[in-house]
Amino acid sequence: MSQDKLWGGRFTQPTDKFVEEFTASIDFDKRLYHQDIRGSVAHARMLGRQGIIPQDDVDKIVHGLVNILQQIEAGEFDFSIGLEDIHMNIEARLSQKIGEAGKRLHTGRSRNDQVALDIRLYLRDEIVEVVAYLEMLIDSLLEQAEKNIEVVMPGFTHLQSAQPILFSHHMLAYVEMFKRDKGRMEDCFKRVNVLPLGAGALAGTTFPIDREYVAEQLDFPTVTRNSLDSVSDRDFAIEFISASSILMMHLSRMSEELIIWSTSAFRFVDLSDGFCTGSSIMPQKKNPDVPELVRGKTGRVYGNLMALLTVMKALPLAYNKDMQEDKEPLFDTIDTVKGSLKIFADMIREMRVNAGSMGRAAGQGFSTATDVADYLVRKGLPFRDAHEAVGKAVAYCVENEMELEELSLAEWQLFSPHFSDDIFAAITVQASVNARNVIGGTARSRVEDEIRRCREGK
Repeated sequence: MSQDKLWGGRFTQPTDKFVEEFTASIDFDKRLYHQDIRGSVAHARMLGRQGIIPQDDVDKIVHGLVNILQQIEAGEFDFSIGLEDIHMNIEARLSQKIGEAGKRLHTGRSRNDQVALDIRLYLRDEIVEVVAYLEMLIDSLLEQAEKNIEVVMPGFTHLQSAQPILFSHHMLAYVEMFKRDKGRMEDCFKRVNVLPLGAGALAGTTFPIDREYVAEQLDFPTVTRNSLDSVSDRDFAIEFISASSILMMHLSRMSEELIIWSTSAFRFVDLSDGFCTGSSIMPQKKNPDVPELVRGKTGRVYGNLMALLTVMKALPLAYNKDMQEDKEPLFDTIDTVKGSLKIFADMIREMRVNAGSMGRAAGQGFSTATDVADYLVRKGLPFRDAHEAVGKAVAYCVENEMELEELSLAEWQLFSPHFSDDIFAAITVQASVNARNVIGGTARSRVEDEIRRCREGK
């Protein structure tokens, strides 16, 4: 039975059935089939070009691999746990189909550099998709910012009303976060996009291979420079999951705000029915399941990061079987991030903003108190003295259950003689927003400038 294994020549006893199942990776690495076949085609063509195997064999190998690809995509390929992984499954089937020529495909390579190549090819494609989904989400946020440019809401610190801001300004804060996520993914792509094939098991190969030719065939701009590192490096996967963890953290922060904003206490936004569910017992409920689930899935991605970091911790060079455990956390992270981004982009696009609720809340909680202090500073009072005077005014309002705009001029002057009739115009919500006319501020003109910059890709 051991001879059924492509590596079975060394063994005189068959692999224990449970060990075979325990060590196999085909159940999850079969998703690498396209990348495995693409890499094998490039490798075979290089072997033929270098005269390492006959060109006739190359033609048979390429034709056989294309046929296997079609079978897998048609659902007609039976994967075998006995053949362990995607590489052995495809190679064994190839040899069955084309005979001796199929056995020559593995010349000059190892499963160690083969799997390193497959993962890089796969992750490279997936990063492109993640970036596309990020762009979709950014576009959804910009759409909301554009169509709600006049809506004012309370800005918060410590979840306490702080200062009035434009809702659009709040949306642009998330645009900035997701732009950074996009930048991290694009930067990670550079380190993924390096060809490891040619490293062999750990020391290179004795055959006169042409790594640069293979890199050109597979659209890699460069090749790895150390064979030991080539087969044992998973930094690029850890980096991707790390960047994904930050991305999911951003999604969870926005999820939390959407959950709060959609409560009956806030009523700032209405999420589309398609992204919510009801209660099995309370007929009035509309639960924000999508943001809650995205918030929960954030911990899942954090766990994947810790899992892969732990797999690689103290791992000696070069390849070790531990590294088989890299794929499931990586694949799960990819699926989670892509799904979260896609559903979030659609949900944000369909979200309805309750301008009235936001506007009413924007003026509550003494949100223009800082504007009053700034008013006194412009009248010549030192800021710390102005801060103290306004603090006393707020305390007076709390005691008398009033808001600042309800104070009469006589009451204002109880706290400072610098107050005059122009105080009333200075402390409106709209005046507060537009007074912050600095780069990055919430004034409408500045927010419109930022929307244009984002639309122009800056």
